[in-house]
Amino acid sequence: MSSVIAATRFSVLDRSRTREGHDGPEALRDTVRLARDVEALGFHRFWVSEHHGVPGVAGSAPTVLASAVAAATRTIRVGTGGVMLPNHQSLVVAEQFGVLESLFPGRIDMGLGRSVGFTDGVRKALGRDKHDAADFAAQLGEVLDWFRGTSGTGVRARPAEGLTVPPYVLAVGEGATIAADAGLPLVIGDIRGREKMLRGIERYRSGFRPSPWLAEPYVMIAGSVAVAESREAARRLLVPEAWSMAYSRTHGTFPPLPPAERVESLTMTEKERGFYESGLTGHVHGTEEQVADELERVIKESGAQEVLVTTSTYDRAALLDSFRRLARVAGLTGRPAI
Repeated sequence: MSSVIAATRFSVLDRSRTREGHDGPEALRDTVRLARDVEALGFHRFWVSEHHGVPGVAGSAPTVLASAVAAATRTIRVGTGGVMLPNHQSLVVAEQFGVLESLFPGRIDMGLGRSVGFTDGVRKALGRDKHDAADFAAQLGEVLDWFRGTSGTGVRARPAEGLTVPPYVLAVGEGATIAADAGLPLVIGDIRGREKMLRGIERYRSGFRPSPWLAEPYVMIAGSVAVAESREAARRLLVPEAWSMAYSRTHGTFPPLPPAERVESLTMTEKERGFYESGLTGHVHGTEEQVADELERVIKESGAQEVLVTTSTYDRAALLDSFRRLARVAGLTGRPAI
């Protein structure tokens, strides 16, 4: 096994994707089961996401889901990838993570992002607009102030104040600069957009300012990794997500994941085919040997300390097999979670 890969942490982000013929509650239960499975394989942390009003995603309340995941597991770190600060009041965010850390001490991560709702309708329902993301740096500072007891409001965040819940910044575009200014770990994707990702990492490292939270830069790169007995089988794992993305780009809504065989039998318009084929490119996928080579390359290029795997697919058994194979690539099998 490569020494570069051996020195890298591997973690999982599950977005609780719904599947054709399977409802949202089942997707949430699948997420909890997957957390137990990847814990047994030795992955470092397991995160859940926040999406509102999206037909293809059941994970709308990440701190609630994180609590269920933490209760169902024993040792793996659990967190959010992420809570979208523009959608929430900073006090409430701090309180929720304070409760999580109190219930599951030493295991909770606070991944924070700057996205606002998927559509104008969702943003209106949340009482937000797209410009609220511009205040992310200030919102981030407010959340951290609640934990340090330095809020200027005179209010105390209970039970968050005085607790240490590691914060992470999910970065797209200027998020890398915000993470650097705040002295926080950077979570950046997508591995598919390699050049853009590397530029963001460079901005982060060059502008990083040590903070009470972090003394040196810490980079977590995110993206899909699919491992199977052949490159073709690994590519088929990516098909449902690629089609859902293509459909959303051409129809304006993000649907549940379809089976790969149904997608492969579809007659697509030229526009749909273009988005679909684009959605299949750039991912790390293949046999164990092929994935090991590609992972070593991207880790060396990025200098990342951690890889956050975001793979979603229709076939849950094949997804778990992919994680088992990845655990072997990373040397995780048989190693207890940290």
